[in-house]
Amino acid sequence: MPRLPGVRGGLGAAFALLMLAACTTTSVTPTAPVTPTGPTQPPVTPPVTPAEPARPVSFEDLPGWAQEDHLGALDAFRQGCGVAKDPAMAEVCRQARAERPGNDADARRFLETHFRPEALPGQGLLTAYFAPEYEARMSRSAEFSAPMRGKPADLVTVDLGQFNPGGVGQKIAGEVTGEVGGGQVVPYPDRAAIEATTETRPLAWMRPEDLFFLQIQGSGILVLPDGRRVRAAFAAHNGRPFVGIATPMRDRGLLPDNNTSGDAIRTWLADHRGPEADAIMQLNPRYVFFQTLPDDGRQAVGAAGIPLPAGRAVAVDTSKHALGELFWLDAGAPKLSGAFPTYRRLALALDVGGAIKGDVRADLYTGTGTAAGAEAGRVRHDLRLYRLVPKG
Repeated sequence: MPRLPGVRGGLGAAFALLMLAACTTTSVTPTAPVTPTGPTQPPVTPPVTPAEPARPVSFEDLPGWAQEDHLGALDAFRQGCGVAKDPAMAEVCRQARAERPGNDADARRFLETHFRPEALPGQGLLTAYFAPEYEARMSRSAEFSAPMRGKPADLVTVDLGQFNPGGVGQKIAGEVTGEVGGGQVVPYPDRAAIEATTETRPLAWMRPEDLFFLQIQGSGILVLPDGRRVRAAFAAHNGRPFVGIATPMRDRGLLPDNNTSGDAIRTWLADHRGPEADAIMQLNPRYVFFQTLPDDGRQAVGAAGIPLPAGRAVAVDTSKHALGELFWLDAGAPKLSGAFPTYRRLALALDVGGAIKGDVRADLYTGTGTAAGAEAGRVRHDLRLYRLVPKG
């Protein structure tokens, strides 16, 4: 996600790309950094970005700027700009909330008056994620056989910054072995080992493939037979790296090269439910634990701690960008069938993801539910990224 009770809490990243991640590591050591929550998303390595500074450009240089819904973009900016720590951005935020332009022309004028665009060098990758809705049960059945687990009492998270200033922001998850005061932190069991244990107090029961996808997204909504809706929020993960399953499924001939979308993967897992699907899902050693909260009907909460505006929020690499920054996305050349040809829009950095790494890398939040999931599962586009910097 994310890390907070947010969308990317279990992973971090784009829905299809989460699945397409090329990471092949299957274990961690007690000193390996663990990214905040997420998301969760399968690592996808974008093209190498040259070590060049951002280049000032004009708004006319932004592909699709004239066709943008400027009023909708400014409204999303108002919703999320309060998380920005930069004083200049905070001042623009204050003015946007005070002036409240009422039409597209005035909104465009406000944005062009208060910001200047910068082109980030290189080409990267846009993926997407969403907050899923899944059926669940409060008792086990042949179909709903996977327990959604709460955070185990023996799972500990260690902030390395408490021991070494160079480890600020880095965390590891594990369990303590040995006697109190004389034990050591060791890696927590992987997915296969966890699933081999009996869960005596599950939060709910789900279809195995639904639980797997819920863990990728980091949070979602559970719908019970009586119509009740419960929010499943990220609580913790086992500290193991995320390993995408799309590539091995493709390499084994289980999916065609041009159809490794989230829908295709989930359909295969559902059609092969049981030991065959379990073996594929266990290629990903990361396991996410949840907590349940009342469903307030709002969008999922990201790492910035506020509801994510659908279609206007992105997860970014916070070692490169600050939460609250404003970006222009210029994404095209989709790699998956059925995808929208382009994504050109303003979006706010409001979330993080474990696989979202690099200057020109973004994971777009598409919203909640089936339609949002279908869209997110097809986003894998070449990305050019522009930062909008406050003129003040």
